[in-house]
Amino acid sequence: MHKILVIEDEEYVRLNILKLLQFEDFNVIGAENGYIGTQLAKEEIPDLILCDIMMPELDGYGVRKILSQDPVTATIPFIFVTAKTDQADFRLGMLSGADDYLTKPFTRNDLLNAVEARLDKRKVINTQFQHKLNKLCGSINDSLPYELMMPLHAIQEVLQTLTTEYDSIERRKILEMTTEAYASSLRLQRLSQNFLFYALIETTATDPEQVEILRSKSSSLVKSLITDIANEKAKELKRGADLHLELQDAKVSISEANLAKIVEELTDNACKFSSPGTPIVIKSVFNGNMFTLFVTDQGQGMTIEQIANLGAYVQFERKLYGQTGSGLGLTIAKRLSELHGGELAIDSIPYQKTTVRVVLPM
Repeated sequence: MHKILVIEDEEYVRLNILKLLQFEDFNVIGAENGYIGTQLAKEEIPDLILCDIMMPELDGYGVRKILSQDPVTATIPFIFVTAKTDQADFRLGMLSGADDYLTKPFTRNDLLNAVEARLDKRKVINTQFQHKLNKLCGSINDSLPYELMMPLHAIQEVLQTLTTEYDSIERRKILEMTTEAYASSLRLQRLSQNFLFYALIETTATDPEQVEILRSKSSSLVKSLITDIANEKAKELKRGADLHLELQDAKVSISEANLAKIVEELTDNACKFSSPGTPIVIKSVFNGNMFTLFVTDQGQGMTIEQIANLGAYVQFERKLYGQTGSGLGLTIAKRLSELHGGELAIDSIPYQKTTVRVVLPM
């Protein structure tokens, strides 16, 4: 049984709505003002909120603003029920984050149709979210054990050897082994962070308000940012001499942190899947209102099928190349690009050349 909260200061109107909904087998809760309404919304977590606009002390806009600031109540479907009929009032109500706007006087069918429409849409959204969550969990179950256990086993092996054979191991060998264990721990840390980051991206993608906030961010002086991140990653992987930068400056509609993440993952991918001594070229251009970033390497490349099936946990020919990596970084870059209103595309000739192209709005 769906739970509906009705926030209405006029007792006669409030009781009529409550009785009508109760007759239709809804679980209903009434609140005589905005303050009580926000408190009940947080305590009861209803499936839908019907709220008047013109109320003393705390009006409907204020109620919506307070609830939108709480992650638990922000996504509850919200319908304004009001006598304000001007187009400007309707526009203001929708801009405040309401899902629908029902004007008084309304009929029984008007109310029930609005309620059912919002509840049906919420059901679809929940189903889509659950599907994505199930898919994500399945992918993690398929890939996570191997990807996490490899560096973990390397660390355990070093610690076991040091524990059982410490007296007989040369000082130089101990240094080599601890250096290897430290590198494995860093890899384990980065992989764990990427899994969590990817889960956050997919959760954000289901929330239109969060996507809108994401797209409101921007970065200026991107040439300097790309240069710093790409050089740092290339040097870390001992490919600093292979990196070639051809960059133009621009202001791009993406936060510095998310742009840095895209550059880091694409540079990491290019370094790992190409041989030392071969060039890695990172180039940026802007045309009109779009900014394009190209990352090109001369490595093993990808087939058309691999590009088409690009997903969070694709293992590109690991058995053939012994190459570690979950394919997660490339998908993080792709999903970040899409969430910011852009795109990521890949052009590749296997064993010759791969270019990843990221397009973002300026």
